Amino acid sequence: MQLIKPDVNIDFVGRRKIAYAISGLLILASLISLIVQGGPKYGIDFAGGAEMLVNFDKPVPIETVKSGLSTMDLQASVQQYGNGSGTDYRILIPADKAGKENLAQETQADLAAAANATVTIEQFEMVGPQVGNDLREKALLAIFYALLFITVYISGRFEFKWLISAFMAVVLAGAVYGLMLFKLSIPWLMLAALIVTLILFYYLNLKYAMGAVVALIHDVTITIGLFSIFDKEFTLPIIAALLTIIGYSLNDTIIVFDRIRENLRKYHRDPLATIINKSVNETLSRTILTSLTTLFVVICLFVFGGGIIHDFAFALLVGIVVGTYSSVFVASPILLVWQQKK
Repeated sequence: MQLIKPDVNIDFVGRRKIAYAISGLLILASLISLIVQGGPKYGIDFAGGAEMLVNFDKPVPIETVKSGLSTMDLQASVQQYGNGSGTDYRILIPADKAGKENLAQETQADLAAAANATVTIEQFEMVGPQVGNDLREKALLAIFYALLFITVYISGRFEFKWLISAFMAVVLAGAVYGLMLFKLSIPWLMLAALIVTLILFYYLNLKYAMGAVVALIHDVTITIGLFSIFDKEFTLPIIAALLTIIGYSLNDTIIVFDRIRENLRKYHRDPLATIINKSVNETLSRTILTSLTTLFVVICLFVFGGGIIHDFAFALLVGIVVGTYSSVFVASPILLVWQQKK
């Protein structure tokens, strides 16, 4: 099956400045939103607190649920989930209020009295603030190490620099681990490590690795930014979604890079811009087919999956679109920018 004709010749490289402007605006909006809101909005997995899923035997307005909780001074947030019938609610209680004894039983009794209905607690989870902080740090480390070891694979796969890239990864991983012993802020530590990584790519001439990692940072930043703009929570499933996005975007990038490498040998007399355009056009049909089939499944999850996996599906939805875009307009043109700089 082929959606795109074999002889298509879209000038992707010629439109790269427009793509850079779009990416720049999205990243800028993401960073502004994160700064204004003081960082991502963490769920109880990372911030600590209690989560309660309650079911009423009849429809109850959300204002009634909130008034029932106000008598306990829990400062809880209430969200409706399920099929929208008004019988299922998600209650989030901050960490400083979640340590109360018999919290679940008292909440159930107060809600039943306020709504004059039978209340069933379907799920109750509580996470301490220290546990949440540890999970947050481990999640950041997971994303960083994923990016780091991806560079080893890309450098070895396309530039045959296994030893150099592996040595660089080991040194960076060891430096990060050593600095963690001094209780440095993990987010700033990860940011500094990524900047150092990109500088090393430049001086070690790891152009394919730099293209792939810049595209992945681009995808993750925009996804996190959209979560901040739409005021969605970061939980452990969202970290799993981000790692999935990294893998998906990398797969697209590798396909394009592989064709660029083949065409560099085949058409070595042609300008690099022509070779990149030809390679992207040759893989365009496969890229679109893969993205559309995956996107269809994720859209079904987003629409019909229910409130529990809604944010997870949203992250994948954004990641697939942005990841496909970055493979064409971010990762590949970086090779051309690299050649011009060198």
